[in-house]
Amino acid sequence: MHLRTWVLIHKWTSLVSTIFLLVLCLTGLPLIFHEEIEQLSGEVEAPSMPASTPNASLDTIVESALAAQPKKVVRYMFWDEGEHPHITMVSMASKVDAPPDEFWTVAIDSRTAQVLGQPNDRGFMEVMLQLHKDLYAGLPGQLFLGFMGLLLLIAIISGVVVYKPFMRKQDFGTVRRQKGRGIKWLDLHNLLGIVTVAWLTVVGATGIINTLDPIVLAVWQSDQLADMVKPYKNAPPMKDNGSVQAAFVTATKTAPDMTVRLIAFPGTAFADPHHYTAFMKGNTPLTARLLRPVLVDAQTGTLTDTREMPWYVKSLFISQPLHFGDYGGLPLKIVWALLDIIAIIVLGSGVYLWGKKYLRHREALAVLAEAETREA
Repeated sequence: MHLRTWVLIHKWTSLVSTIFLLVLCLTGLPLIFHEEIEQLSGEVEAPSMPASTPNASLDTIVESALAAQPKKVVRYMFWDEGEHPHITMVSMASKVDAPPDEFWTVAIDSRTAQVLGQPNDRGFMEVMLQLHKDLYAGLPGQLFLGFMGLLLLIAIISGVVVYKPFMRKQDFGTVRRQKGRGIKWLDLHNLLGIVTVAWLTVVGATGIINTLDPIVLAVWQSDQLADMVKPYKNAPPMKDNGSVQAAFVTATKTAPDMTVRLIAFPGTAFADPHHYTAFMKGNTPLTARLLRPVLVDAQTGTLTDTREMPWYVKSLFISQPLHFGDYGGLPLKIVWALLDIIAIIVLGSGVYLWGKKYLRHREALAVLAEAETREA
């Protein structure tokens, strides 16, 4: 392919996606530190107790949640001991099959079953998350941002191709300050872009995968989950949900080297009407992201099935924390934030260079038109 074609590809893929990518970079910056920001903003915390204090029954915790919100039903229970130690988060809604975006969270002390709070107003962080996720446009917005991420990858590839002949007569890292502001910003744009090319590729690729999460999970529901619950296809409706504590015990015995991350209640998107689905996580930074479903019969509390997640779900689970630098604690988050700021400079300088060139072109056309008018 001719170099001029690569230049045009880089130009237009960058121009089309730049504004949206700037929004993603700006909103992504505080999201990198979401845990630290939430702690500073007064996130609910469990009181200090002796380490030997036993946990309450999950059935008792469900009763506490229903007492706090009697007009709602429990759909999910989830735990994050690293971020919220000794707290059970109970997600509720008006009915079990309510839309995914309808939820109400109640934070309950895992040991005493006392309600600690109902942290549902996240304010600034909620706005940043929704803008970063789907621009408040739901699934269409999410898929649109995925397409912008694809344009970013094309812009990166074409930029690398264009950069090689550009550097043929210059040393790497050269910034020609004496050639004027436009040349200086062009050199900075090229230098910062090539330095961050690997990071931009990783963040862009994982961002694209993350935008596909509703589709990936829908495929898993219709594929693996449907096969796991197939024996219950014609089973009669249950009178009640049985014991979630019994389901918890069965899940922990089934995978003793793992811990429960989330329990989906019967009839929710991640469980059929006859089962609790416990999603188990490992105990290393990587395996903690790779969840394993354990289906437990809600009436009998016995194991129905458990399987490894398929590769496409694992890819989604791995890409989510990698996108925000969540694997290496605060040091990696700081690196991610610095690279994010450099990416903002690269995007902003690209807009500046295009605008400067466009204005020069308009001025040239205006001078030419004036000269033609005088000649006429």
